[in-house]
Amino acid sequence: MTTAALDVPAAAPPVPLKRDATVIGLVGLAHGTSHFSHLLLAPLFPVFIRDFGLSYSDVGLLVSIFFVISGVGQALAGFVVDRLGARPVLFAAIFCFLLAALSASQATGYSGLVLVACLAGLGNAPFHPADFTILNQRVSAPRLGHAFSAHGLTGNLGWALAPVFLVGITALADWRTAYFAAAALYAVVLSVLFWQRDHLRTEVVVREQNAPRGAELAYLKLPVVWWCFAFFLLSTMTLAVVQSFAPSILQSLHGVSMEAATLTVSAYMLSGAVGMLVGGFVAAYGQQHRLSSERVVAYAMSAGALLLLVCATGWLGNVGTMVALAATGFAVGVGGPSRDMMIKKATPKGATGRVYGTVYSGLDVGFALSPVVFGQLMDRGWYSATLVGAALVLFLAVFAALGVGRRAA
Repeated sequence: MTTAALDVPAAAPPVPLKRDATVIGLVGLAHGTSHFSHLLLAPLFPVFIRDFGLSYSDVGLLVSIFFVISGVGQALAGFVVDRLGARPVLFAAIFCFLLAALSASQATGYSGLVLVACLAGLGNAPFHPADFTILNQRVSAPRLGHAFSAHGLTGNLGWALAPVFLVGITALADWRTAYFAAAALYAVVLSVLFWQRDHLRTEVVVREQNAPRGAELAYLKLPVVWWCFAFFLLSTMTLAVVQSFAPSILQSLHGVSMEAATLTVSAYMLSGAVGMLVGGFVAAYGQQHRLSSERVVAYAMSAGALLLLVCATGWLGNVGTMVALAATGFAVGVGGPSRDMMIKKATPKGATGRVYGTVYSGLDVGFALSPVVFGQLMDRGWYSATLVGAALVLFLAVFAALGVGRRAA
């Protein structure tokens, strides 16, 4: 045996699956809690309209308040995550949700609901920069695709759980009890995360004393960051169309019942969750075979856009259109983990929180902007045109994804 052979460093031992799985599970639990909180008020809007004498415009404004605070806060939260670490920010966010649920249980009018929307929006703001900072630092590279897959899947499950949880408890007891139960749920989640806090620790960015002024904002000059922002804004606008208007479109174009139309939206979200699970394996395959993440995203989103165009034609009839719309969720979901890998590749070292905060604020902007834009088409009865517009916006998201790839290379 030669001396040179003895000098070769030993390969780093593989990270145990249990350690990675624990981190992924904890972050997934937190992310599901965040998506649950997106719908902390909406499922009980009919109750608030009845009990407090509110209009649809009044309750709609609560959604806007939530996403405006979340969007602005998300961009700013990235700096806090980079400076303080993701763990304390994550704990503070869930505590805000707990306060929001307790405030909802005591609300006596519209001002109380506005407070709930503000607290929930503030709590939602830090989640993406905190979650992805933890995943990128704590999960081994070969398992990141699966980590991003689980992250997206748990978010969809959080969306699915909220209406069942809140409406179900309201039916059994009353809506104030439902919010007490939600507060208890947040307390349990916070306790679990605190108990396993060692798995959530991240390294903070140490600011150099001689760093030039504005160095922390240098990432904003990178075109790739704004291409990522545009991608999230555009792709989320399509999701918002499905969540907000699909039931009305299906009822108007195909005469299906409200129950069937609503079930189709639920099927879309569950199909999206399954797609994200599959997308984790697709992302891992892409890493191993040099298939770029932005290409995977482009293929998946293009398939989703084509399915939306088919839905707009009405060629498939009522049942076929509902099935195709649900399949759209699967196609878009497959691209989810590769989308997050794409953002990771575009992120400068030491700026994870800031970049993810800025980029994912595009999601909040998309949710806030889409109902205003496509609501104009719906008001005119242009239901097929609304689906066509959603498909075209998703094609623009494909263009943005490819633009990210060209600038991140």
